[in-house]
Amino acid sequence: MSGRCSGITRSGTRCERSVEGPNGMCWLHDPTRSEERRRAASKAGKARPNREIAEIKTRLSVLAEDVLAGRADRGNAAVVSQVYNVLLRAITVELRIREQQELTERLEELETLMQHQREQQRHRGA
Repeated sequence: MSGRCSGITRSGTRCERSVEGPNGMCWLHDPTRSEERRRAASKAGKARPNREIAEIKTRLSVLAEDVLAGRADRGNAAVVSQVYNVLLRAITVELRIREQQELTERLEELETLMQHQREQQRHRGA
């Protein structure tokens, strides 16, 4: 067996990565590592937006306190609040896109696994 992964890429070509395990696949195509990939993608996708949301919440709280204490102009504070609202919506869209990408990747992994199983069944039956 060669040192090249036997997985199929999204474009339908054979993967160019090196084999990392006994099943002839790289980390990205190895079905036994799908849960590990899912967890890694989930952590990566959630870390930054959570930090951004926490920062925005802190800034909005400070802004509200400043308005109530008379340290910030109400009109300026309203505009800043609107900008933060747009930013929060952008973060929400970003999270939805990442979730969609993760689901697409998981579906592709399942399709690849099913294709390999069909190929193995054909080889056994032939």
